[in-house]
Amino acid sequence: MGKKWIFYIGLFASLTILCSGFRPFNAKLFPWFHLFETEELFYTVPTEVELNHTSFDVPFTGKTFIGFQQLLAWRESQGKYYKVNSLGYLGKYQFGSATLKILGIRDTLSFLRSRKLQEKAFLANLSRNKWELRNEIDKYSGKVIRGILITESGILAAAHLGGPGSVKRFLRTNGRRKFKDGYGTSITEYLRDFSGYDTSFIEPNEKAKARHY
Repeated sequence: MGKKWIFYIGLFASLTILCSGFRPFNAKLFPWFHLFETEELFYTVPTEVELNHTSFDVPFTGKTFIGFQQLLAWRESQGKYYKVNSLGYLGKYQFGSATLKILGIRDTLSFLRSRKLQEKAFLANLSRNKWELRNEIDKYSGKVIRGILITESGILAAAHLGGPGSVKRFLRTNGRRKFKDGYGTSITEYLRDFSGYDTSFIEPNEKAKARHY
């Protein structure tokens, strides 16, 4: 008789556990991730404009052209396509209106709104500067001036900051004539900080334009 009761009690306990779905009777809820039936979950993601006004660290891309491009964008505007600084320079790479006109861009508002056009302008400007400074690149690359190893990428970055003319004057005077922009940044900084990047695929082109299509 005793064995029968033990059998029935064991069977009843097993059925009870199965019916409960293996859930403990005293379930402990953690309010920091539990959502009750009467609650709703809301979340937001950043808009395109917010993303463009957020600072990001420059990725580890080494001495590739992408690394050159990312670092230059970071130094110019922290990578913000919509930025207009206090001197009126525009976009991710901080172009002046005069340079944009040379590149075939007259509508600065459309320029600010178009990421694709800004990237085209950047490449076109590099091509024009590389053509303008082709002799200096050949003559001075590999030399050390004022403790700075001169390279093609450094020359192109410095030209982006101060124009080809300022780079020519610096190189031809052995570093005696230095250019600084409106915020006090010298081309020597760009010659040094952008030294040794791979810009070899940029083709020199005196008449390069940024086409908006």
